[in-house]
Formats: sequence, C-alpha cells, structure tokens
Amino acid sequence: MELAEVGNKGQPWTVPFSLGPVLQHRGRKVAVLASGNPFWFGAGGSLSAHVQPGEWVCHPAPSVFSLVAAQMGWRLEDTLCLGLHAAPYERLIPLLAPNVPVICTVRDGDAPAELAAWLVQNGFGASQLTVVESLGGPRKKRHHCLAQSFNLTGVSAPVAVAILPIGGQALPRASGLDDDLFASDGQITKRPVRALTLSALAPRPNETLWDIGAGSGSISIEWLLSARGSRAITFETRADRAVNIRTNADRFGLSHRLTVVEGNALDTVAGHSSPDVVFIGGGATQALLQQLWDTVETGTRIVANAVTLETESLLMNWHAETGGQLLRVELAEAAPLGRMRGWTRARPVIQWSTVR
Repeated sequence: MELAEVGNKGQPWTVPFSLGPVLQHRGRKVAVLASGNPFWFGAGGSLSAHVQPGEWVCHPAPSVFSLVAAQMGWRLEDTLCLGLHAAPYERLIPLLAPNVPVICTVRDGDAPAELAAWLVQNGFGASQLTVVESLGGPRKKRHHCLAQSFNLTGVSAPVAVAILPIGGQALPRASGLDDDLFASDGQITKRPVRALTLSALAPRPNETLWDIGAGSGSISIEWLLSARGSRAITFETRADRAVNIRTNADRFGLSHRLTVVEGNALDTVAGHSSPDVVFIGGGATQALLQQLWDTVETGTRIVANAVTLETESLLMNWHAETGGQLLRVELAEAAPLGRMRGWTRARPVIQWSTVR
C-alpha cells in the first residue's frame, strides 16, 4: 500500500498501520493506493470513518479474495474470508472446520510459514495450503503444499493464503463448550448452566453484553462466538481472574471484541457503552441491582445466576417485585461410588431473567 499526494512523490504507508499520514493531509488532494477492494478487509472502512462522505471517492478493483477464489475455483459465497495481515492467527479458531475453505490475507512473505506452523500446532497440519504472491500482476506466483511439510522460501508480498482445512476439530457451535477449553481457577459457569444462561441471554448480532463478576469470562466468550459483531465488557474484582479472562479472549481470537474492566462493578460500570444485555454471574447485591435498574435503558435484558442462599433470596425478592422468569436448576452427574456409580449433585442454581 502507498499513500501519494497528487503531484508529489508517494510515501510508503507506515508500519504498523496508521491513518495519521493520510489524515494529516486532510483538505488537500491525496490519492491512497490500496490493493483490491478497500472496503473488503481493506483501508477504506477505516478511512471513511474519519472523513465526511463528500471528502472522498473510491475506485475499487477486484479484491484479493475474488482473485484467489478465481484461481482456486472456489465459490466465494461458500468461502470464509479473513484479513490476517494485522490480526493474530487465533482469529481462525472460531472458523476452522474440515473441508471448509478459507482465504486470508497475511502480513508479509514470512507470514505463510508462521501460519503453517500455527495450523500444525492446532491440529490442522494436514491442511492443504495455496500461497499466492502478487496476484493480479505480472509477477504472480502460486505454490501448493501441506501445512505440516511447509518448505517454501523467498515468498514475497503482497501475499495471501488459501486454506483447505484437513484434520483437526471444529469448535462446536452449540452453547455450552467444554469447561477444559477455558483457563480458570475453578470460578467458571459450568457447561450445562452456561448453555442455559446463553439461552436466556439470547445473543443477537451487534449487541453489547455487560458480564459482571465474570470469573473466567466463559459467558462472554460464548456470547461473542454466538453473534456476529457483538461485543462484551467484563467486570471482575480479582486481578488473577482478569488475567484468565484475557487469556481466554486471546485463546479464542476474540480480544478485539472483549474489554476487561478490573474493579467493583458498582464503581466501574459508569462510562461504558450502554449494554443491550447484562449478566450477573457473581457479586449480586441489592445496591448493584438497584443501580443497574435505575441506569440501564428500557428494553435491556438482565440475567442473574445465584448459588448462595443470600443471593437466591435477593433474586426471589426482585422477581416478586419486578417480574420476569425465575428458574431453579438442579443437576447431578454420575461418579464412582465404591465399586458402583452414584449421582453427585451440583449446587442448585437460581436464575432470574427479565427485561428492564
């Protein structure tokens, strides 16, 4: 990519990516040269957010994804497209599935080897890779290899990688992922209760969740996985648990959509983006519920879980006063009992869900 002012010598775009070099010329005639379609994982969306409609015009060309799909013979509507030129490879975690094609742009000539190594580490070493260089120009090249036997050298940018995933396991899409997938100190909403909680939270695209008393952040992670464009803000009093939340966000490639706030929710919720949904997994008090009830917008969904008698009583009182749905969940899991098996009961969970 290059930034060029009309009549002057062009200047390279800064690395890491910054809009500053363009915006500092605001009010003058400036041409931004970007590969392919600037509004398909390109610079167009970033730039247009900072200038007025009458200040710019775009002349798109076929995107890298269109050019690669045409080389591969893949239907673009059935192909996952992802910009990894400025994002971690973990963004692939929610997307990878055997035989579901993926096209991704990458940073530079070294990135395909890094991506291949990452696929091997995540169980997709048998995946077929097609590395394309300078596609759409006279220097175009195409290379085929397996991730686990990647040996290409001298790859030059601009470059993209087409992946046909083979082997590995796709991340399940139903709510209630295995507890072992999350970093946790034991403070985690267990899988069956998490599934019920996600059902009550009812994730929808482009909504914002406040996750109060987030623990490991498992509710927020599954919320983000469930709805395109959604965001989550977690509130956690303990610094060690905040570390687990960030670890899980990184692990699932969701750190760009999750914000971790450390501190007591009573003191820290003010000033953040208004929520569409609030989940209280821990630390519910009369003062917190009253503050939320008084400040969130009408129509906000609220879901709270309780395992202690005190919090159970609190939620029962709020249900009696304001309505909603009150649910008691009792679960038991088979476990060894001497030479036989018996039921080990989990603590019952009370769940109150309502709309403000």
